[in-house]
Amino acid sequence: MPFRRYPEIVWQCIGLFVLTGGLSLYSISLARATHTPTSLWLVDGVMVGVLTRRPLVQARSLLLAGFLGFVVAKQILGDPFLSSLLLGMVNMLEALMVSVAIRSRFPRITSSTRFLEVARVGLISALIACGLCTFGTALVLHFWPMREFLYSFNTLFRSHFLGMVIAGSTSLIVVTRDWRLSEPGGRPWRLIRDLLLLAVITVAVFSAKRFPLLFMVYPPLLLLVFRHRFAGLVIGMAIIALITTGATMLDVGPFNMVAGATADLRVMMAQVFIGVSCLVALPVVLALAEQDRLQARARDSELRYRMLADNSGDLVMRIQSNGDRQYVSPSVKELLGWEVEDFMVPRPDLIHPDDRERIADVVRSLRTHGGTVTATYRLQHKDGHYLWIEAFARLVASPDSDGSMDIIYTGRDVTQRVLAEQALVESQNHLRTIADNVPAVIARFDMSERYTYVNRFVEQVSGEIPAQMVGRTMKEVRGELIYERLKPYLKRAYAGESVMFEYEASYRGRLLQFQAHYVPDRDAEGRIRGLYALTTEITHIKNVERELLRLAHQDSLTGLSNRRYFNERVSSVLRQAAQLDKPVLLALVDIDNFKSINDSYGHATGDLVLAEVGQCLQRMVREGEVVARIGGDEFVVLCDNIIDENSAKAFVHSLWERLHMAVAVGAGNVEVRMSIGAVICKGNVSDDVLMKLADEALYMAKAAGRDTYQLLIRTLQGSESVERSVLQPGRVES
Repeated sequence: MPFRRYPEIVWQCIGLFVLTGGLSLYSISLARATHTPTSLWLVDGVMVGVLTRRPLVQARSLLLAGFLGFVVAKQILGDPFLSSLLLGMVNMLEALMVSVAIRSRFPRITSSTRFLEVARVGLISALIACGLCTFGTALVLHFWPMREFLYSFNTLFRSHFLGMVIAGSTSLIVVTRDWRLSEPGGRPWRLIRDLLLLAVITVAVFSAKRFPLLFMVYPPLLLLVFRHRFAGLVIGMAIIALITTGATMLDVGPFNMVAGATADLRVMMAQVFIGVSCLVALPVVLALAEQDRLQARARDSELRYRMLADNSGDLVMRIQSNGDRQYVSPSVKELLGWEVEDFMVPRPDLIHPDDRERIADVVRSLRTHGGTVTATYRLQHKDGHYLWIEAFARLVASPDSDGSMDIIYTGRDVTQRVLAEQALVESQNHLRTIADNVPAVIARFDMSERYTYVNRFVEQVSGEIPAQMVGRTMKEVRGELIYERLKPYLKRAYAGESVMFEYEASYRGRLLQFQAHYVPDRDAEGRIRGLYALTTEITHIKNVERELLRLAHQDSLTGLSNRRYFNERVSSVLRQAAQLDKPVLLALVDIDNFKSINDSYGHATGDLVLAEVGQCLQRMVREGEVVARIGGDEFVVLCDNIIDENSAKAFVHSLWERLHMAVAVGAGNVEVRMSIGAVICKGNVSDDVLMKLADEALYMAKAAGRDTYQLLIRTLQGSESVERSVLQPGRVES
């Protein structure tokens, strides 16, 4: 259509221009034709409804349209142009003040708005705005003398305020479309019927010439309000206002029965009647609207709750004091397989036997103390298996208003969660069992070095109880001495380093050795929140290590050191002697004719002879000297405490003499003789050279007829060449 080419605001401005101009022309023309004051000034009230609906940004064009409509009407009636402009601006200011007050308190007016509050704000703002603006209008019309000004203000204020109340509330209701709210299920012809009844009674009242029957107007008006709410009020008050103002200005109606009443007095009485009628009906319709709003909200809340309950996966029930259900949500079918009818009566048989008594106690406690409770229990599915249900119940007053208390029950299936929690608990118990039986102390410390967990193995180590250790610091539990020993490793672990170390500590009178491993405990973001400590007692391991080391370095037959130990020691002894510039003596001892002893007396006797020789050598050596068995019947003696050549000769001779022995075998004795080859040297010399020289000296002793010794003295200048000679029973060569 052609008019659709223009924006909606354009047509609204045109319509408002026509409406305000027409109302202004009608009100002013009627007053001048009957030579009476204007009874109702409806223009500003109409503007309030329009401005309240639109944002304030669009109010300029609407105000301009209303202003132009008023000015054009005044010009058609032949009024002065300047006064028409001033009066138009005052009227628009009055409408703007009321609409701004309403919009600031209620940015958007809908069917859910509290109309009692809207009416309160509108009446107060209208009273203030009408007072200020009619004061300005009176100044424009009658600035002087004072008597005419006060008369004009009184007349204009009543007309403006009454018109604002009637037209403003009517237009506000119309633009917010609440006029459509009529009696639920009502039909248009019923509204028309009741409006005709009101019109007929009102015409009859104003047609009476002998009796004032104005009170007869209120019953049909209130009937309209009760049946049709705002539609009845708006149209009904419009009918009353039109009939009242028309009849009064035509000198018809009960107000003419007042003796000596002037036209101004009749207009004032008509205004009071219209205002009282509006004040009688408006609170009633607002109260009814508020009641309808609350009922609608209640219905909406009930509908929403039922929709949520009916479509929720949780089981929702309303349970009476006797156990009967007033409501069971359809989700019981999906959750438990039962029909709603199956759950409308108490079903304690569906509760798991192990949970029945506990749940009964919970229900009794809820009934006694009120409030809310949460319980988790097992409920039987229709198929026979049980589901874990988490139930939330609240005791509330029954909506039946009979003084009873109902339970609002909400239950959800938490089977998977409960099974996961049980699995987690079982896993934790398994881990705790494993941790408590691991042969090591497992502990966790927070950032303040306090124990947060200790396994039970600590009782076997230190006798301490884990529960008494938790919450205490390491320093309090381990003591000052051990803590200072462990403190550096703690700092490294708290700094983010994984630390492994060994230490010793005494517990219950025993010196124990431990191996500890400190590992930082980090959260999901990598921040250190403590540390774990794994401490293992390794005392028996250390003892085994020492025993293995002893066995690796000791000859099992004689108890002397073996060849491995001798080879490890000889290099260090030579190196130390060279650094101190001290001489070193090495003596090789060999049992003469040892093979014939084995052949003649047996290997047991040979072993006995070896053991006796070993014990004899062990008794002869001093601290720091090394004596070892390096072969079948070969022994070696290494000394680094020989002072000079003379002491070396004396030591070798004493060694040869003492090794002459008789070993008791059965009823007889075995005579044991020795051959000794010794070498003394000073300065840098290798262990191979030293052994070679001693072996050469032993060969010389055996070549000389055995049972003797040979001592080679290495020149102090380091030459490997020596002179040799043999003496009986022993000889020394230099």
